[in-house]
Amino acid sequence: MALLFALSALGAGDVEAQASTCQFRGEPAALAERPSPLDSVEVRLGDAAAKLCYGRPSARGRTMIGGEDPYGSPWRLGANEPTTLHLPFPATIGNVPVQPGSYSLYAIPEQGAWTIVVNGNTNRWGIPINPDVRRSDIGSFEVETMPTSSHVETMTFRFEGSGTSGALVFAWENTMFRIPITRR
Repeated sequence: MALLFALSALGAGDVEAQASTCQFRGEPAALAERPSPLDSVEVRLGDAAAKLCYGRPSARGRTMIGGEDPYGSPWRLGANEPTTLHLPFPATIGNVPVQPGSYSLYAIPEQGAWTIVVNGNTNRWGIPINPDVRRSDIGSFEVETMPTSSHVETMTFRFEGSGTSGALVFAWENTMFRIPITRR
């Protein structure tokens, strides 16, 4: 039976605590043995921090974008648990307004532009992104992709930001894009 653990303490319903928590399934000792390690990034927007928790797959000689993760099919933007954005404040992700809380992100990749979907279900596991998962979609928007300057072997997110707005920057293989996030 899979167990759910947190990387830091979490109070029930405490959005501020959720912003500092990455949850994962399984035994804590097994986390280090995963081929796709769990990682997180955060950015301070105003007086509070937004945090993204995600699994970091590696290409390992495979074509991932447009190959293993085919164009036109929903993809979880990472590995294992859903890629989850914790926001302790009202915000707009792309053009999707959200209240304080935790949201999973997934994408529908295409050549030149990807659709990013904000979803209210953060307790699912990996794939598939089926009709049950999609019933929790809150909204979606398109982002333009750009080529990276060199091959990125392991999928990476980073935050750029200052004041009350920023961008979540995705890079993997030869593809990158920015997801704008603005505190409201």
